[in-house]
Amino acid sequence: MSSVHVDIADDSAAAATDGFYSPAKQKAANRRPTVLTIQRARQTLCAAKVKLILAVLTFSFIIYVSSKLSSFMGWNPHYPSFVSSPSRGGYTVLINSWKQSSILKQSVAHYASCRSVERIHVSWSGSEPPSEKLIARLNEIVVLKSEGAQKTDFIFEVISGDQLASRFRPKSYPNTDAIFSVDDNVIVPCPSLDFAFSVWQTAPLSMVGFVPRTHSVNKEQNNVAYYIYEGWWSVWWTGTYTMVLSKAAFFHRKYLDFYAHMSPSIQNYVANERSCEIIAMSLLVANVTGAPPVWVKGSSSLFHI
Repeated sequence: MSSVHVDIADDSAAAATDGFYSPAKQKAANRRPTVLTIQRARQTLCAAKVKLILAVLTFSFIIYVSSKLSSFMGWNPHYPSFVSSPSRGGYTVLINSWKQSSILKQSVAHYASCRSVERIHVSWSGSEPPSEKLIARLNEIVVLKSEGAQKTDFIFEVISGDQLASRFRPKSYPNTDAIFSVDDNVIVPCPSLDFAFSVWQTAPLSMVGFVPRTHSVNKEQNNVAYYIYEGWWSVWWTGTYTMVLSKAAFFHRKYLDFYAHMSPSIQNYVANERSCEIIAMSLLVANVTGAPPVWVKGSSSLFHI
């Protein structure tokens, strides 16, 4: 723009020195900066309009991609009919116990002290039934630890038949949709537990847990894929996971109903091998929803008693 002003100054000087000065020439010379100013204003306005349109298009694209990614990751605001409001109540802690009275007492005492726990349900497995003294003591612990806060319900269920999969028998809980399934020797700090619950509320279709694992295709034979199950070291080394285990995970209570109607071949395998029931639950949730699991580390890692 400086060159324009220089030209104007040169024209004025030339008009003054060549003796051909007139008011009309001077008026025209004075009008030229105004015209240039208007042109610059129009250019600035056009540039602002282009930037605004680009910003709107970019924002719309981000919203579109986010919605698609959210749906893919399991954060879907349109829940199936079996999923009620994700913020309904607190959650039930479903403890799987295997004839370990002292460990069970510590576990119940810990989870009864967590503020968002509304119910503790112990599934006792084993050939020997628990003593009445143990059940009474556990009730006392729940009352003591939840004293001063909302009363925590307590259920003690004896599983007959010594079947591992019985821990996932259908259950009807009022006020709570979320179940935190955990083994009796696993302790998750209350802040981490509440954080995981808040994550589950945003993705109630998914499993949200603390124990990630991975599986991959080992071989293919006759168009059938055979998978290999890999432990924690594979997760740590690769930074990827394909499942979270229900030995410390949140999921919707309705999946207990689905588990009861799972393929008989899978149920028979779990019964005969006496293992893999937690893997079966993880794969069941993934197949029902098409949503990936969510691994939560929390503010502190879980530990075993």
